[in-house]
Amino acid sequence: MNRPLLFLDVDGPLNPYAAEPERCPDGWTTLRVPQGDGLPARRRPHRLWLNPEHGRALLRLDYELCWATTWMDAANRWIAPVLGLPELPFVNFGDALFRERPDGVHWKTGPLVEYANGRPFVWVDDEQSALDQAYVSAHHPGPGLLHHVNPRIGLREDDFRTLTGFARSLDVPHGAPGVSGVL
Repeated sequence: MNRPLLFLDVDGPLNPYAAEPERCPDGWTTLRVPQGDGLPARRRPHRLWLNPEHGRALLRLDYELCWATTWMDAANRWIAPVLGLPELPFVNFGDALFRERPDGVHWKTGPLVEYANGRPFVWVDDEQSALDQAYVSAHHPGPGLLHHVNPRIGLREDDFRTLTGFARSLDVPHGAPGVSGVL
């Protein structure tokens, strides 16, 4: 069986943008990305705090990593090198980018389900809701975990334990207790 996909958002899980703005967390690196480099236009450079340990921890997981972020391919130029990640595939959100849906489902959800094409996946983000979980349950035939990360603190050890546990749960025979489409 192919390894499950791990869809990674940047702002929130990897960049705790909602943390106190004047204090970079210990062990994290500050990165300033100039406006216009594949990102929505801004007056000032975009400030990110990234933890290089996240890259090593992500690479130890039994997943195929994939960017699921508005950064799209720009994540390979700016984020991956700081984290020590190789160039990763990315979901090209195309016309869905920032497009509000009348049903309240996040604009990323449909494209992620389509990209996964039935493969097991985890979506690490800070913006999913119960509507997104319902959409995945209704439209994705394989297991899927929508894992919310607090944008004030970013990915933590508990998050990595959850990701590891989900990947291990996929080794359990289908129909075994505790295995469902969306956790």
